[in-house]
Amino acid sequence: MTNEENRIMNNYAKGSLSLLTARVLSGLNVNAMGYLLPLWIAPLSCVTLRLAFGAVMFWIIGIFAKPESVAMKDKLKLMLLGGGGIFGYMSLYAVSLSHTTPVSFAIFNAMQPLWVVIASAVIFRDSIDGRKLLGIAVGFAGAMLCIMAEPSRDVADNPLLGNMLSIAASIIYAIYLVFSARMVGHLSSITILRYTFTSAAVVALLFSWFFGFSAPLFEGSFRVTPLLVLAFVLIFPTVITYFLIPVGLKYLSSTVVAIYGYVTLIVASVVSFITGIDKFEPVILLSLLLIGVSIYFVGVTDKKSEKVKG
Repeated sequence: MTNEENRIMNNYAKGSLSLLTARVLSGLNVNAMGYLLPLWIAPLSCVTLRLAFGAVMFWIIGIFAKPESVAMKDKLKLMLLGGGGIFGYMSLYAVSLSHTTPVSFAIFNAMQPLWVVIASAVIFRDSIDGRKLLGIAVGFAGAMLCIMAEPSRDVADNPLLGNMLSIAASIIYAIYLVFSARMVGHLSSITILRYTFTSAAVVALLFSWFFGFSAPLFEGSFRVTPLLVLAFVLIFPTVITYFLIPVGLKYLSSTVVAIYGYVTLIVASVVSFITGIDKFEPVILLSLLLIGVSIYFVGVTDKKSEKVKG
Protein backbone atom coordinates (compact mmCIF):
# COMPACT_ATOMS: atom_id res chain seq x y z
CA MET A 1 0.00 0.00 0.00
CA THR A 2 1.41 3.40 -1.04
CA ASN A 3 1.77 6.41 1.25
CA GLU A 4 -1.11 8.09 -0.56
CA GLU A 5 -3.33 5.06 -0.01
CA ASN A 6 -2.35 4.99 3.67
CA ARG A 7 -3.22 8.66 3.98
CA ILE A 8 -6.61 8.11 2.38
CA MET A 9 -7.39 5.16 4.64
CA ASN A 10 -6.29 7.06 7.75
CA ASN A 11 -8.42 10.04 6.83
CA TYR A 12 -11.38 7.79 6.12
CA ALA A 13 -10.91 6.14 9.52
CA LYS A 14 -10.76 9.52 11.29
CA GLY A 15 -13.89 10.73 9.57
CA SER A 16 -15.74 7.47 10.15
CA LEU A 17 -14.88 7.29 13.85
CA SER A 18 -15.99 10.89 14.35
CA LEU A 19 -19.28 10.28 12.59
CA LEU A 20 -19.95 6.98 14.34
CA THR A 21 -19.50 8.64 17.73
CA ALA A 22 -21.64 11.61 16.71
CA ARG A 23 -24.46 9.45 15.42
CA VAL A 24 -24.46 7.19 18.47
CA LEU A 25 -24.95 10.28 20.61
CA SER A 26 -27.67 11.46 18.22
CA GLY A 27 -29.46 8.15 18.67
CA LEU A 28 -29.38 8.58 22.43
CA ASN A 29 -30.66 12.11 21.93
CA VAL A 30 -33.85 10.82 20.28
CA ASN A 31 -34.80 9.02 23.48
CA ALA A 32 -33.67 11.90 25.69
CA MET A 33 -35.64 14.47 23.71
CA GLY A 34 -38.65 12.17 23.69
CA TYR A 35 -38.48 12.15 27.48
CA LEU A 36 -38.16 15.93 27.85
CA LEU A 37 -40.59 17.16 25.19
CA PRO A 38 -43.07 18.64 25.77
CA LEU A 39 -43.70 17.61 29.39
CA TRP A 40 -40.61 19.14 30.94
CA ILE A 41 -39.74 21.80 28.39
CA ALA A 42 -41.34 23.27 25.27
CA PRO A 43 -39.70 22.39 21.92
CA LEU A 44 -38.55 25.92 21.04
CA SER A 45 -37.34 26.54 24.59
CA CYS A 46 -35.25 23.36 24.45
CA VAL A 47 -33.76 24.44 21.13
CA THR A 48 -32.91 27.86 22.59
CA LEU A 49 -31.11 26.28 25.55
CA ARG A 50 -29.15 23.92 23.28
CA LEU A 51 -28.04 26.65 20.91
CA ALA A 52 -27.16 29.19 23.61
CA PHE A 53 -25.21 26.60 25.60
CA GLY A 54 -23.45 25.37 22.47
CA ALA A 55 -22.49 28.88 21.37
CA VAL A 56 -20.98 29.70 24.77
CA MET A 57 -19.08 26.41 24.92
CA PHE A 58 -17.67 26.71 21.40
CA TRP A 59 -16.37 30.22 22.09
CA ILE A 60 -14.76 28.98 25.31
CA ILE A 61 -13.16 26.05 23.47
CA GLY A 62 -12.03 28.47 20.77
CA ILE A 63 -9.90 30.33 23.31
CA PHE A 64 -7.55 27.34 23.36
CA ALA A 65 -7.56 26.87 19.57
CA LYS A 66 -5.08 28.30 17.11
CA PRO A 67 -6.13 31.84 16.05
CA GLU A 68 -7.67 31.87 12.59
CA SER A 69 -8.44 34.71 10.23
CA VAL A 70 -11.96 34.56 8.80
CA ALA A 71 -12.97 36.63 5.79
CA MET A 72 -16.14 38.68 6.14
CA LYS A 73 -17.83 36.77 3.33
CA ASP A 74 -17.13 33.49 5.16
CA LYS A 75 -18.53 34.93 8.39
CA LEU A 76 -21.71 35.86 6.57
CA LYS A 77 -21.97 32.40 5.01
CA LEU A 78 -21.49 30.74 8.40
CA MET A 79 -24.09 32.96 10.04
CA LEU A 80 -26.58 32.10 7.32
CA LEU A 81 -25.79 28.40 7.76
CA GLY A 82 -26.36 28.71 11.48
CA GLY A 83 -29.47 30.84 11.43
CA GLY A 84 -31.06 28.87 8.63
CA GLY A 85 -29.52 25.41 8.81
CA ILE A 86 -28.85 24.60 12.45
CA PHE A 87 -31.71 26.62 13.96
CA GLY A 88 -34.09 25.47 11.23
CA TYR A 89 -33.22 21.80 11.64
CA MET A 90 -33.24 21.78 15.45
CA SER A 91 -36.54 23.65 15.62
CA LEU A 92 -38.36 21.50 13.08
CA TYR A 93 -36.87 18.37 14.69
CA ALA A 94 -38.18 19.32 18.13
CA VAL A 95 -41.61 20.53 17.01
CA SER A 96 -42.07 17.49 14.77
CA LEU A 97 -41.44 15.09 17.64
CA SER A 98 -44.13 16.94 19.59
CA HIS A 99 -46.78 16.21 16.94
CA THR A 100 -45.95 12.86 15.36
CA THR A 101 -44.56 9.53 16.53
CA PRO A 102 -40.81 8.83 16.68
CA VAL A 103 -41.37 6.11 14.07
CA SER A 104 -42.91 8.53 11.58
CA PHE A 105 -40.21 11.09 12.23
CA ALA A 106 -37.50 8.48 11.69
CA ILE A 107 -39.01 7.40 8.38
CA PHE A 108 -38.73 10.86 6.88
CA ASN A 109 -35.43 11.69 8.55
CA ALA A 110 -33.98 8.52 7.02
CA MET A 111 -34.49 10.11 3.61
CA GLN A 112 -31.74 12.63 4.37
CA PRO A 113 -29.03 11.00 2.18
CA LEU A 114 -31.37 11.21 -0.79
CA TRP A 115 -31.79 14.95 -0.23
CA VAL A 116 -28.00 15.35 0.04
CA VAL A 117 -27.44 13.70 -3.33
CA ILE A 118 -30.22 15.72 -4.94
CA ALA A 119 -29.05 19.01 -3.37
CA SER A 120 -25.45 18.37 -4.41
CA ALA A 121 -26.53 17.62 -7.97
CA VAL A 122 -28.90 20.60 -8.24
CA ILE A 123 -26.84 23.25 -6.42
CA PHE A 124 -23.27 22.23 -7.25
CA ARG A 125 -23.82 20.02 -10.31
CA ASP A 126 -22.20 17.02 -8.61
CA SER A 127 -22.47 13.75 -10.50
CA ILE A 128 -24.59 10.93 -9.11
CA ASP A 129 -22.73 7.64 -9.17
CA GLY A 130 -24.75 4.46 -9.58
CA ARG A 131 -22.96 2.71 -6.73
CA LYS A 132 -23.66 5.66 -4.46
CA LEU A 133 -27.36 5.47 -5.27
CA LEU A 134 -27.30 1.73 -4.57
CA GLY A 135 -25.65 2.34 -1.21
CA ILE A 136 -28.23 4.95 -0.28
CA ALA A 137 -31.07 2.63 -1.29
CA VAL A 138 -29.64 -0.27 0.74
CA GLY A 139 -29.18 1.96 3.78
CA PHE A 140 -32.69 3.31 3.44
CA ALA A 141 -34.00 -0.26 3.30
CA GLY A 142 -32.13 -1.04 6.51
CA ALA A 143 -33.55 2.05 8.17
CA MET A 144 -37.07 1.10 7.10
CA LEU A 145 -36.63 -2.39 8.55
CA CYS A 146 -35.49 -0.89 11.83
CA ILE A 147 -38.40 1.52 11.90
CA MET A 148 -41.00 -1.16 11.13
CA ALA A 149 -39.56 -3.41 13.84
CA GLU A 150 -39.96 -0.74 16.51
CA PRO A 151 -43.55 -0.10 17.53
CA SER A 152 -44.14 3.48 18.58
CA ARG A 153 -44.71 4.24 22.26
CA ASP A 154 -46.26 7.64 21.59
CA VAL A 155 -49.65 8.78 20.35
CA ALA A 156 -49.48 11.42 17.67
CA ASP A 157 -51.77 14.42 18.17
CA ASN A 158 -51.23 15.86 14.68
CA PRO A 159 -49.40 13.32 12.50
CA LEU A 160 -49.86 15.19 9.21
CA LEU A 161 -48.24 18.35 10.56
CA GLY A 162 -45.52 16.37 12.33
CA ASN A 163 -44.67 14.35 9.23
CA MET A 164 -44.50 17.43 7.02
CA LEU A 165 -42.17 19.07 9.55
CA SER A 166 -40.06 15.89 9.57
CA ILE A 167 -39.60 16.11 5.82
CA ALA A 168 -38.71 19.80 6.05
CA ALA A 169 -36.18 19.12 8.83
CA SER A 170 -34.54 16.37 6.79
CA ILE A 171 -34.24 18.59 3.71
CA ILE A 172 -32.85 21.55 5.66
CA TYR A 173 -30.19 19.47 7.38
CA ALA A 174 -29.19 17.86 4.08
CA ILE A 175 -28.69 21.31 2.53
CA TYR A 176 -26.74 22.38 5.63
CA LEU A 177 -24.39 19.40 5.17
CA VAL A 178 -23.86 20.16 1.49
CA PHE A 179 -22.89 23.80 2.13
CA SER A 180 -20.88 22.99 5.27
CA ALA A 181 -18.78 20.53 3.28
CA ARG A 182 -17.62 23.48 1.17
CA MET A 183 -16.46 25.39 4.26
CA VAL A 184 -14.44 22.76 6.13
CA GLY A 185 -11.70 22.78 3.52
CA HIS A 186 -10.34 26.15 4.61
CA LEU A 187 -11.82 26.73 8.08
CA SER A 188 -11.38 24.78 11.32
CA SER A 189 -14.27 22.99 12.99
CA ILE A 190 -14.29 25.28 15.99
CA THR A 191 -14.38 28.41 13.83
CA ILE A 192 -17.34 27.06 11.88
CA LEU A 193 -19.17 26.13 15.07
CA ARG A 194 -18.54 29.44 16.82
CA TYR A 195 -20.18 31.46 14.05
CA THR A 196 -22.95 29.03 13.11
CA PHE A 197 -24.05 28.40 16.69
CA THR A 198 -23.85 32.08 17.63
CA SER A 199 -26.11 33.13 14.78
CA ALA A 200 -28.46 30.20 15.45
CA ALA A 201 -28.61 31.12 19.15
CA VAL A 202 -29.44 34.74 18.34
CA VAL A 203 -32.32 33.63 16.10
CA ALA A 204 -33.54 31.19 18.76
CA LEU A 205 -33.43 33.85 21.48
CA LEU A 206 -35.44 36.22 19.28
CA PHE A 207 -38.05 33.53 18.67
CA SER A 208 -38.21 32.70 22.39
CA TRP A 209 -38.57 36.38 23.24
CA PHE A 210 -41.45 36.66 20.79
CA PHE A 211 -43.24 33.35 21.51
CA GLY A 212 -42.21 32.95 25.14
CA PHE A 213 -39.98 30.55 27.08
CA SER A 214 -41.67 27.57 28.73
CA ALA A 215 -39.84 25.04 30.88
CA PRO A 216 -41.83 23.41 33.73
CA LEU A 217 -38.57 21.63 34.51
CA PHE A 218 -37.31 24.77 36.24
CA GLU A 219 -40.54 25.44 38.11
CA GLY A 220 -41.47 24.12 41.54
CA SER A 221 -39.41 21.49 43.34
CA PHE A 222 -35.96 20.28 42.24
CA ARG A 223 -36.26 17.41 39.75
CA VAL A 224 -33.10 15.36 39.42
CA THR A 225 -33.88 13.02 36.52
CA PRO A 226 -35.12 15.56 33.94
CA LEU A 227 -32.27 17.90 34.87
CA LEU A 228 -29.73 15.14 34.30
CA VAL A 229 -31.35 14.26 30.97
CA LEU A 230 -31.25 17.92 29.93
CA ALA A 231 -27.59 18.16 30.96
CA PHE A 232 -26.85 15.12 28.80
CA VAL A 233 -28.63 16.71 25.81
CA LEU A 234 -26.71 19.96 26.21
CA ILE A 235 -23.26 18.40 26.58
CA PHE A 236 -23.22 15.30 24.41
CA PRO A 237 -25.71 15.49 21.49
CA THR A 238 -25.22 19.25 21.25
CA VAL A 239 -21.59 20.19 21.93
CA ILE A 240 -19.76 16.92 21.25
CA THR A 241 -21.90 15.73 18.34
CA TYR A 242 -21.78 19.05 16.49
CA PHE A 243 -18.04 19.31 17.14
CA LEU A 244 -17.47 15.90 15.53
CA ILE A 245 -19.62 16.39 12.42
CA PRO A 246 -17.29 18.98 10.80
CA VAL A 247 -14.42 16.55 11.43
CA GLY A 248 -16.32 13.96 9.40
CA LEU A 249 -17.06 16.52 6.69
CA LYS A 250 -13.35 17.34 6.48
CA TYR A 251 -12.45 13.81 5.43
CA LEU A 252 -15.66 12.44 3.89
CA SER A 253 -18.31 13.65 1.49
CA SER A 254 -21.59 15.11 2.69
CA THR A 255 -23.34 12.01 1.30
CA VAL A 256 -21.31 9.66 3.49
CA VAL A 257 -21.96 11.93 6.48
CA ALA A 258 -25.69 11.70 5.79
CA ILE A 259 -25.50 7.92 5.36
CA TYR A 260 -24.14 7.62 8.90
CA GLY A 261 -27.42 9.11 10.06
CA TYR A 262 -28.87 5.62 9.72
CA VAL A 263 -26.81 4.63 12.76
CA THR A 264 -28.94 7.02 14.81
CA LEU A 265 -31.99 4.85 14.13
CA ILE A 266 -30.25 1.70 15.27
CA VAL A 267 -28.98 3.25 18.50
CA ALA A 268 -32.37 4.73 19.32
CA SER A 269 -33.95 1.30 18.83
CA VAL A 270 -31.35 -0.55 20.89
CA VAL A 271 -31.77 1.90 23.78
CA SER A 272 -35.51 1.30 23.64
CA PHE A 273 -34.90 -2.45 23.84
CA ILE A 274 -32.51 -2.15 26.79
CA THR A 275 -34.84 0.10 28.74
CA GLY A 276 -37.78 -2.19 28.04
CA ILE A 277 -39.76 0.43 26.16
CA ASP A 278 -39.88 -1.76 23.05
CA LYS A 279 -39.24 -5.45 22.51
CA PHE A 280 -36.35 -6.78 20.43
CA GLU A 281 -36.99 -7.99 16.90
CA PRO A 282 -34.45 -10.18 15.03
CA VAL A 283 -35.01 -8.06 11.93
CA ILE A 284 -32.89 -5.36 13.63
CA LEU A 285 -29.83 -7.53 12.98
CA LEU A 286 -30.64 -7.49 9.27
CA SER A 287 -31.07 -3.72 9.33
CA LEU A 288 -27.64 -3.39 10.96
CA LEU A 289 -26.13 -5.47 8.16
CA LEU A 290 -27.82 -3.43 5.45
CA ILE A 291 -26.68 -0.16 7.00
CA GLY A 292 -23.12 -1.48 7.18
CA VAL A 293 -23.26 -2.44 3.50
CA SER A 294 -24.69 1.00 2.69
CA ILE A 295 -21.82 2.81 4.40
CA TYR A 296 -19.32 0.55 2.61
CA PHE A 297 -20.78 1.16 -0.86
CA VAL A 298 -20.95 4.93 -0.50
CA GLY A 299 -17.55 5.06 1.18
CA VAL A 300 -15.86 3.02 -1.53
CA THR A 301 -17.42 5.23 -4.18
CA ASP A 302 -16.03 8.30 -2.44
CA LYS A 303 -12.55 6.86 -2.05
CA LYS A 304 -12.39 5.93 -5.72
CA SER A 305 -13.13 9.40 -7.01
CA GLU A 306 -11.29 11.75 -4.74
CA LYS A 307 -13.88 11.09 -2.27
CA VAL A 308 -11.85 10.93 0.88
CA LYS A 309 -10.49 14.37 1.39
CA GLY A 310 -7.26 15.23 3.00
